[in-house]
Amino acid sequence: MLTQTRILRASWSSTLRLPKSSFPARPLPDANAKYLRRCTDELYRWQRAGRGQGWWSMMEGRPEPNQWPGTRSKRDEDRHVPDPFTLHDGPPYANGPLHIGHALNKITKDIICRFQVGQGKTVSYIPGWDCHGLPIEIKALQAQKKDANADPVSVREAARELATRTIEEQQRGFKEWAVMGDWYNAYKTMDRDFEIRQLEVFKHIFEKGLIYRQNKPVYWSPSSRTALAEAELEYDENHLSQTAFVRFPVAVSDQLKNGALSGVSEPLNIIIWTTTPWTLPANKAVAVHNDLQYVVVRDPGMDGELTILGASRLDYYKDVLGRELEVVLEGLRGFDLAGHLQYSNPFQKANGPQPVIHAAFVSDASGTGLVHLAPGHGMDDYHVCSALGIPAFAPVDDAGALTEEAFPERPDLLQGLPVQTPDSEGQVGRLESGTETIVDYLLEQNLLRASQSYTHKYPIDWRTKQPVIIRATEQWFANVDGIKEAAMKALDQVEFIPHGGRARLESFIQGRSQWCISRQRAWGVPIPALYRVDEGKYEATMDSDIIQHILDVVKERGIDTWWTDPEDDPAWVPKHLTGSYIRGRDTMDVWFDSGTSWTLLPPNKDQPVADVYFEGTDQHRGWFQSSLLTHVATQDSSSKGVKPPFKTLITHGFTLDSEGRKMSKSLGNVISPSQITSGELLPPIKVNKSKSAKPQQATNGAKAYDAMGPDALRLWVASSDYTKDVTIGQPVLQSVNQALHKYRVTFKWLLGVLNLPGPTFMGSINAARNDIPYTSFTHFYDDSSSSTIAQRLAIYRLHQVSQEVHAYYSRYEFFKGVNTLNKYIANDLSAFYFETLKDHIYTGSISDCTSAQHILAVIFYELLQMLAPICPLLVEEVWDHVDEDVEGKTIHPARQTWKPLQIYEQNDKPEDYKLFEKYAESFGTLSSAIKAAQERLRVQKKMGSSLECDVIVGVSREPGELRPNDGLKDTDTHFRDFLVGDRWWNKDSRYDENLANLFVVSRVRVVATREVDALRETWLRKKESGEDVWWEEERIQIKEGEEVVVLVAKPSQHKCPRCWRYLAEEKESLCGRCEDVVKEREECDRRSGGI
Repeated sequence: MLTQTRILRASWSSTLRLPKSSFPARPLPDANAKYLRRCTDELYRWQRAGRGQGWWSMMEGRPEPNQWPGTRSKRDEDRHVPDPFTLHDGPPYANGPLHIGHALNKITKDIICRFQVGQGKTVSYIPGWDCHGLPIEIKALQAQKKDANADPVSVREAARELATRTIEEQQRGFKEWAVMGDWYNAYKTMDRDFEIRQLEVFKHIFEKGLIYRQNKPVYWSPSSRTALAEAELEYDENHLSQTAFVRFPVAVSDQLKNGALSGVSEPLNIIIWTTTPWTLPANKAVAVHNDLQYVVVRDPGMDGELTILGASRLDYYKDVLGRELEVVLEGLRGFDLAGHLQYSNPFQKANGPQPVIHAAFVSDASGTGLVHLAPGHGMDDYHVCSALGIPAFAPVDDAGALTEEAFPERPDLLQGLPVQTPDSEGQVGRLESGTETIVDYLLEQNLLRASQSYTHKYPIDWRTKQPVIIRATEQWFANVDGIKEAAMKALDQVEFIPHGGRARLESFIQGRSQWCISRQRAWGVPIPALYRVDEGKYEATMDSDIIQHILDVVKERGIDTWWTDPEDDPAWVPKHLTGSYIRGRDTMDVWFDSGTSWTLLPPNKDQPVADVYFEGTDQHRGWFQSSLLTHVATQDSSSKGVKPPFKTLITHGFTLDSEGRKMSKSLGNVISPSQITSGELLPPIKVNKSKSAKPQQATNGAKAYDAMGPDALRLWVASSDYTKDVTIGQPVLQSVNQALHKYRVTFKWLLGVLNLPGPTFMGSINAARNDIPYTSFTHFYDDSSSSTIAQRLAIYRLHQVSQEVHAYYSRYEFFKGVNTLNKYIANDLSAFYFETLKDHIYTGSISDCTSAQHILAVIFYELLQMLAPICPLLVEEVWDHVDEDVEGKTIHPARQTWKPLQIYEQNDKPEDYKLFEKYAESFGTLSSAIKAAQERLRVQKKMGSSLECDVIVGVSREPGELRPNDGLKDTDTHFRDFLVGDRWWNKDSRYDENLANLFVVSRVRVVATREVDALRETWLRKKESGEDVWWEEERIQIKEGEEVVVLVAKPSQHKCPRCWRYLAEEKESLCGRCEDVVKEREECDRRSGGI
């Protein structure tokens, strides 16, 4: 193996150009505040102020707008007013510290906004907070050690204080993540102006007849003591209930006795099955289905009693009882039974006989085929019974306990018993519950025929995680049926990302007929209703004048006075009302609060008010739905022009740990965003191995971590496919930090190259980008300019990557863009193009270096523009290290409109450029063959550096005899053209030298195959005679029957001590190129005193 020369002679070292830069290996904490301010507040205000107009003049020490590169007046360079772009922020709850889900949400929004700023648009992003609701109220009460029955005024004070403090903490965190926005005008749902706009929307919807009050079943949370909307429910898949099979003796009508039951003279019973025995005191009817078949059976185990049940459920019922039953009568239909049987509710005997009726929802899929109906505890039951005039009855209080009305004859038996009692793990149990007592009483009365435990899916309160019940109460509702069709039509105009979001949101809208908008809590916006209390009444009153009057008082006194003013203060009662009135205590659903947040956005003619809504996938049933419904409800639904509030609706998944588990304190897998920015989740690094900027290190010998700052958190977000659940853990974060280090190393080298003494790049990078020195990219071998093949290939590849990344960003597929960018930096730049350029930069002529700098400046700037939305702090830091002359002549990369790099001329045919891509593929094929041979030689210890070899490529004929595109087809044509280059018409071609530079070898020769054969024979003879000769061979089949032979062999010349290429005629002498460069340097020294 050739001896490697690792130390240059001092005489030649001084002639080399070695890039140096002060750019640190890690972010410097002391400079973070400066870069953070520039890339957030200053950038956001700049683009909001007409992209330069009037803003920079306000910044101390900054030039006027017309003197500052990259600022725009109210019109851009094409004399167009910048297009607006609005991302409307879905408000997070102001009730706790920031978690990793916040980071995924807010940073992705910021990336979207920054990309749009880079597209020349004026972006509006007003952050917001959802301040009302039970989570904040409960947490505030816990903090002050108060119970849920505290007076409303103190509850509201405590909740407001908590929300205000939390907002300050969360805002500080968001800004530390470099999330830019209009923080000074951030909206809060507890702000006076917001609440007034919300009440105005309520009034508008009321005036369209969509608001009503009714006593009907709603989801009720005993743990929260309030009604809930469907959007506030989660589901426990393994909820345990106690079921009961209960018999009711029935009275049979004469018509049925003389008809279908004419053969039965003994007393009859019906049997029902229920999973909620606690609802039996509220029973008002039993339902059958007209079309189902029923039978009469005799039960020998119960003294031969006769029971009616569904024919198809007989076997199941026998299994439950564990004994045989005798069929007495078959062929009964539900139609025969409905309206002809009556029974008594054992808990409500004073009500008299109750009917057996038909209900369409009854099936024989479970139970007994007869369904117990409690219209006060079930929506299906309610609809069936209300159509027959049967009222809803729900003897359960706000805490979920049975009232004395549950069993008027024996109120002491059930009164005060909770219908469901959570055990120590939050699971509903039987002990000491109303269910247990009811079942025991039925057993005593010989009405219970069986009881079982039953595991099933059951709704729970999404806040307290405790079971909810369905309970009829007087509530305020919005009529969704009245706007459903218009809402569905509005969704036709919306783009959904991912596409599956459309079906999800549509299903929630279609499956909803009403929206319970009232809550029995103090911390919220009051429903503007008055209640008449004279003449023994408690009657809700609401009309348009009442709402407007309340609005006027709120504007004058503030909304808190709704609770602080005397209950019967006449100032709240409009003059047209007579009688005594008090204010209601119901507040609006928090989804109504945030759902009206679109009112803070200015109208957009016939377009939606926002370009993008972006939130978690759970918001299909929450904020997305409430925003759509309130927006549609305020429009003329009969018009064809009903608009949604958003053009594009994007959803993201949830954050999971590296094992795919949800994060929870009990599992100990919760990750804080600060742990990512500080590097704490990665293995500690050894301080003595760190260079330049020191890693984050605590005092007193604590461990040091690879702290990459907010950009590490942002890059993790940008690298994640947010359309799915996103995992995070040490392996993912290690790859993120490695990518950040790769960025920094790349920029450090580029900064060093651009700032080289002598041929320093001092021009405008924008001009360099617009003046790429190529006239044609349709011919790979075109030598009409001073560019090398490597430079042409690098620009072409940069063009491809720029186009791809821009397209991905435009489709909000940031993770694909980042992945493309990372591969480009690692494979195309570091592993290929930078290697091909080092020789020209370090050891080449001034013109070689200047040409390379020109291309590298374009690459440098394009990288910054591609990273500007993702890692804004890094971009600011890099730009801060750019030469002052370049910075003064070049628009800041985050403020220059980013259009993907375009190498096509206006009149070019795009298909012509596909040829260049084919030539690039040919390079890849040949490069792979060369590297394969080199690796085998390295294993044999014949060579180390790739410069320690020559490459001989054998083709079928002499290269000079072949002209490009000489009739060969397809791959063969492109591959041969790549090898031939311009030899056919240019006898002084330096194409082989270009190829050697491209493959980073000392020499490339393209010869006829017969010459390869001759060389191989010569080498074999020399090897046999003991000479140090070595080579490896690869073959590339370019078409059937024709191959290209690639030989990687020992260099034929000596190593140049300056450039290390094996092109010197004698040992320790310079190659011809280096001799010329040294002479050029000496001449420059004489003229200028050194370069």
